[in-house]
Amino acid sequence: MRYLYTVLLIALAGLTACAKEEAKSMDTNKVVKTEAEWKEQLDDMQYYVARQKGTERPYTGKYWDNKEWGIYSCICCGTDLFLSDTKFDSGCGWPSYFKPVNDKVITEHRDTSAGMIRTEVVCSKCDAHLGHVFPDGPPPTGLRYCINSASISFRETEKPAEQEKK
Repeated sequence: MRYLYTVLLIALAGLTACAKEEAKSMDTNKVVKTEAEWKEQLDDMQYYVARQKGTERPYTGKYWDNKEWGIYSCICCGTDLFLSDTKFDSGCGWPSYFKPVNDKVITEHRDTSAGMIRTEVVCSKCDAHLGHVFPDGPPPTGLRYCINSASISFRETEKPAEQEKK
């Protein structure tokens, strides 16, 4: 009898944990895929950077010097991350922005890899590694979001009339 009771408790605990995990993913609308699904969707460099927290070499990514008007989105899930009017030339060799489209699209994590302390930024919807944020950017935020081109895609949009005058 004791054995049956123990088995039932373990089964109930497992079901409760599964239900909580399912509710958590439904509440946050997280994009969750298997590694095989990510590998099928992304090319080798995109997978290495976005899913394995790699980085591309400076001045090699396709967006570091892009000056077109548009929106930069997560390569994994399509979430809009940065607008071109927040992009600036930081001289670091990666696309740099002083703020995301809003404070909900980026999640920050402490990163102690590579023998230094940095702040990693990931997509809030799918946890794709984007790059790092540093406190040496321009006004108004003073931040520099240093983002890998392999983690983002770009879609051109029409330049707003007020920006045409600049």
